[in-house]
Amino acid sequence: MPDSPIIEVVDLVRRFADRTVINDISFRIDRGETLVIMGGSGCGKSTLLRHIIGSMKPTSGSVKIFGEEITTMNEREIARIRGRFGMLFQSGALLASLTVGENVALPLVQHTKMSDDEIEEIVEQKLQMVGLTGFENLKPAEISGGMKKRVGLARALALDPELLFSDEPTSGLDPIMTAVVDQLTLKLTREAGMTAVVVTHDMTSAFRIATRMIMLGHGDIIAQGTPEEIRTSPNAEVQQFINGEADGPIPLNLSQDEHEHHRHVKPRPCVAARGRFHLKTS
Repeated sequence: MPDSPIIEVVDLVRRFADRTVINDISFRIDRGETLVIMGGSGCGKSTLLRHIIGSMKPTSGSVKIFGEEITTMNEREIARIRGRFGMLFQSGALLASLTVGENVALPLVQHTKMSDDEIEEIVEQKLQMVGLTGFENLKPAEISGGMKKRVGLARALALDPELLFSDEPTSGLDPIMTAVVDQLTLKLTREAGMTAVVVTHDMTSAFRIATRMIMLGHGDIIAQGTPEEIRTSPNAEVQQFINGEADGPIPLNLSQDEHEHHRHVKPRPCVAARGRFHLKTS
């Protein structure tokens, strides 16, 4: 009997007024996979991600994580599930009033009863993992965009999650830093057995890290398969997108689906103040 999927999406539909952004989507993600969700602006990929992590409720359909239906959960129940996964936000989503170390410590303060010394040790480990040893006491305003992204990754990994969600993890990064983030993702999934879901339009990154890919268009899955199957897909929209061609079946337009509904989930301000980690957000 095959293992149960880590994530199972069945017949998912999301409508905003008379516009259907997600149109009857179904797929599963098995343990150890890196699923890349790709597609152009307005195709619904970030909206889909927000449904999978439970920050949006669907019009209809089912989303299960670790075998549990999350679409009917209240906020406390969803918080319990979120304790088992990490989230790397597109902007890094660091809290400006906290230091780098305090940002990475945030999930540990919120979700564990670890001592200050234990938290400090884990913060150092995670920052070392992303190549930022010694940056603990700087504020986000004092580091570069690429560094902020890596701090966000360190925070996402603070609880050693079974599952990592990344929303445009390489957006705004130079090619070298993109490769660094990709290699970290590969190390975590291939060596540590973590499952990853990555939303991206960066095709170099996508083909580097994916074990399986889904391409969205018009709210539907227009192609899915291994990187090689996507690369050789006969679908003209797929070829236009992965090759970055201006002319093709995908029109030049200004879809507002994701612009109107692109309010990313922000980390909840931590009200705890424990020892050295006084995580006040005001």
